[in-house]
Amino acid sequence: MSLTSAYQHKLAEKLTILNDRGQGVLIRMYNIKKYVWRDPKSKPPFLLEKSMESSLKYINKKFPNIDVRNKSSSPKILGVHVIFSLFFIHSHFQFFPQDHVYELLNTIDACQCHFDINLNFDFTQSYLDLIVTYTSVILLLSRIEDRRVLIGMYNCAHEMLHGHSDPSFARLGQMVLEYDHPLKKLTEEFGPHTKASSLGDEALLSLHFLFVRRNQGAEQWRSAQLLSLISTPPAMINPANSDTMACEYLSVEVMERWIIIGFLLCNGCLNSNSQCQKLWKLCLQGSLYITLIREDVLQVHKVTEDLFSSWKGYGKRVADIKESKEHVIANSGQFHCQRRQFLRMAVKELETVLTDEPGLLGPKALYVFMALSFIRDEVTWLVRHTENVTKTKTPEDYADSSIAELLFLLEEIRALVRRHIKVIQQYHLQYLARFDALVLSDIIQNLSVCPEEESIIMSSFVSTLSSLNLKQGNWREWRRKGLLRAYTSVAKAPLHLHENPDLAKVMNLIVFHSRMLDSVEKVLVETSDLSTFCFHLRTFEKMFTMTLEEPTMLRYAIAFPLICAHFVHCTHEMCPEEYPHLKNHSLHHCNSFLEELAKQTSNCVLEICAEQRNLSEQLLPKHCATTISKAKNKKMKQKQTPRKGEPERDKPGAESHRKNRSIVTNMDKLHLHLTELALTMNHVHSFSVFEHTIFPSEYLSSHLEARLNRAIVWLAGYNAATQEIARPSELLAGVKAYISFIQSLAQFVGADVSRVIRNALLQQTQPLDSCGEQTITTLYTNWYLEGLLRQASSGTITLAPAMQAFVSLPREGEQNFSAEEFSDVSEMRALAELLGPYGMKFLSENLMWHVTSQIVELKKLVVENMDVLVQIRSNFSKADLMASLLPQLTGADNVLKRMTIIGVILTFRAMAQEGLREVFSSHCPFLMGPIECLKEFVTADTDIKVRDRVKYNPLGRSVSSRRTRGQPGAAHTSPSLLPASVNHDPGYNNNIHCLTKAIIQVSAALFTLYNKNIETHLKEFLVVASVSLLQLGQETDKLKTRNRESISLLMRLESSFLTLDMLESCFPYVLLRNAYREVSRAFYLNRVAASTH
Repeated sequence: MSLTSAYQHKLAEKLTILNDRGQGVLIRMYNIKKYVWRDPKSKPPFLLEKSMESSLKYINKKFPNIDVRNKSSSPKILGVHVIFSLFFIHSHFQFFPQDHVYELLNTIDACQCHFDINLNFDFTQSYLDLIVTYTSVILLLSRIEDRRVLIGMYNCAHEMLHGHSDPSFARLGQMVLEYDHPLKKLTEEFGPHTKASSLGDEALLSLHFLFVRRNQGAEQWRSAQLLSLISTPPAMINPANSDTMACEYLSVEVMERWIIIGFLLCNGCLNSNSQCQKLWKLCLQGSLYITLIREDVLQVHKVTEDLFSSWKGYGKRVADIKESKEHVIANSGQFHCQRRQFLRMAVKELETVLTDEPGLLGPKALYVFMALSFIRDEVTWLVRHTENVTKTKTPEDYADSSIAELLFLLEEIRALVRRHIKVIQQYHLQYLARFDALVLSDIIQNLSVCPEEESIIMSSFVSTLSSLNLKQGNWREWRRKGLLRAYTSVAKAPLHLHENPDLAKVMNLIVFHSRMLDSVEKVLVETSDLSTFCFHLRTFEKMFTMTLEEPTMLRYAIAFPLICAHFVHCTHEMCPEEYPHLKNHSLHHCNSFLEELAKQTSNCVLEICAEQRNLSEQLLPKHCATTISKAKNKKMKQKQTPRKGEPERDKPGAESHRKNRSIVTNMDKLHLHLTELALTMNHVHSFSVFEHTIFPSEYLSSHLEARLNRAIVWLAGYNAATQEIARPSELLAGVKAYISFIQSLAQFVGADVSRVIRNALLQQTQPLDSCGEQTITTLYTNWYLEGLLRQASSGTITLAPAMQAFVSLPREGEQNFSAEEFSDVSEMRALAELLGPYGMKFLSENLMWHVTSQIVELKKLVVENMDVLVQIRSNFSKADLMASLLPQLTGADNVLKRMTIIGVILTFRAMAQEGLREVFSSHCPFLMGPIECLKEFVTADTDIKVRDRVKYNPLGRSVSSRRTRGQPGAAHTSPSLLPASVNHDPGYNNNIHCLTKAIIQVSAALFTLYNKNIETHLKEFLVVASVSLLQLGQETDKLKTRNRESISLLMRLESSFLTLDMLESCFPYVLLRNAYREVSRAFYLNRVAASTH
């Protein structure tokens, strides 16, 4: 047979096409079995209807001879509905290439092809893959429940609609019946092929040496220094070559599948060939399960024993199966565990050397792919058995808490190859042109038999290799070499490959080197694809959980999200409908893994922050009193007895003193834990999963931001029941401790911590954060309104102008905090620092809302007393008439109380604004400086036009929003109510001094709102107040005049709208001086009287 006639059979092309098509059919069968028939949501709805039960039973019973025309027994099926529902499922079976497979096998038998994995790798691999794929399709078909119902119902619907059966029904029906016992039927079908072909004697037996070598134990690997680049330093740069390059990284699981299924079909050679028997027994001692497709497995020993037990003459083989099964159960777990331990050390060494010297990737590329293949084999074995071995006396054999390190090393080497792919390509380009081409030329010249056609083809190989470049690529050439090797394996070919082993070895070498030019990514997928995890998700999640529980493995946990990127390799063009499903699985688990890692990292960061905050708290001024007291007593040589139940406090910094460094503190453990987590979160900047780009740092940033928000609120320590909250200065110190530590992590965790801190603090200046939870702005606003200012309104807290703070009055059981600790200058600055301008704006708006509420109530009082107030305003200089008008006013005490409340609120607002101004001046002096300068040039008239306009004045805006415009007369007459009410002052001694601020700011807001002249109306107010005080001085009743001096001092209004001359005309300085003297003398007399009693 000439080469041309051998080419006409196109054996290699047909094997490639049928293998790809068979893999697609296998995936389609898998989808029917798993998603369509197992999942009720995916099932056609009519199959779940009770009315269809009788029809389904009838089809299943009579299949394939279903009489649709017999109305008494025919199934009741809605034709169109069934056709549309089952067409997609039924089409899966029509893709089954049974006839093509047997046709190709017959052709191969006729050509008497020679198969040897060592000489003709691609041809032998494709042949064995075809047999295994075909067998897997048949086995999977037999596992689909109600397959008869599915095919039969579609045919019934088709016949009812079209009047004739589906053309493919006869073949499918016969196939389903024949393969009810698939292995027996397959054995019968393959009988002629196994006799005529060399499946057992050549193809499978050629695996013996390779399979024995690949199943060596860890000790043998260690003694051979497998994968070590530094074991022989002089040979470090020598190229790693082998006579069987592709076999070195061939999957052990693939070989097990070939051997088990091959000898199931070609079982006769097990009794006739001792070498086949040894290979078969060795394979049985390797695994309990082999994979058919994804998570569908074949229980090796059970299936083989059941099949062989039904035949005569296989008693010894059944005994071998039982013996092998006991060996697997007893030894395989430890065997693979030791191999994984060896690989962890060997591959780590390999990765370290290659990272340091990436130039070695060129000559040692084979070692790289061998390492990846070994890791892949061990991981898939563990996953396969962990998922399926449920009852065992040694469960530890099927669990590995250090598996993450292997996965991490696999990902590291993959990334290393991708990063330095140019190194690999450039090296092998020169190797092909300067070495392989010369060697191939010498071998061609030394061939004893070389026909003209083969000589021309191989000469073209040499010329092509000599003139290669990276842009040109080489995939066509190594594909042609594969075809040549396939057709030189035909029995009647002029040039026999098995008779020229040197040519076969060189061609193996050239094919590998050619793949290193333009198929590196494909080889990476072949050797390191772990997409099997997509179908063993429970085991995948369990491994991830075990990794998180093992502190030393945390740094490798990033491997789990990275492996989710492998799931894209599960897809097949013949089954596009599963693409979204696989994509969702991949993204979901990638997100869940990264979310958990980010959660643990943020938890660890916040725990360390809490420890840092505790250390920072020890330095607060409130803790120094004890130290000062001890120092003073020590100096005075007095021994201070500690209070009962008071713990002994260590000095700050005592935690750093250690007598033994082996003592591990909680902070040490947290820092070590964080180091491991930071390594895994910062390992990669980004990676792709399907079409999505994943940034691990973003997961950490979002978790840190949310946790920091919750931590800041927790630091505030707000208790709604007891109205307790942390002092702003203490909270600020805690927040600074948190922020300073988080800022120190910027270069370690990979997250943008500046953005995290900025976003978290900015959210705390709003009423609610991004999660809809309360912030410190809301907490402090509510506390100051409901806690401090409400008690100030009731008189238990008073304003101390000299201290610029509110102070608590000593009363029992009325408050549980000191007001001065929350309202002095330093606390207002701290509050402004925490809340920021937006938070202070929110606080101010809430304060002004309460002021507006009081003004609305005052308005009601003004309206109620409108007639009397109009007369008082017109006749305030007539003492007799005033004496009769004043008793007619109602609610005078209420007016004073509400104006005092307004004054308290406005005073607190002014204190808060002053704190904010000081913070602004400190943080941005170049912005505040010009603004402060500008204030010096603002006159009173400009102040009225600009600053006190409604849209700039918070009080005016609040008053306007509450519809005070309803009765303008109320604004005109309300100033007359105040001096009249002050005359009824019974002697308030708490916050009555806040009345002045209330009068000035409320009057300014009202008169601006109604476009009145503030100066004129304030002067009118002072005149009325002055006359009222003069009239009060004429009273003979001492009870009415006892607070006259205090009232005089209150009327000393300080406003930009009033001049000193105007104040002097109404309230002379002599009057104020005498009032000060009288108030001071009365205060002194009261103190003397109190001390006497």
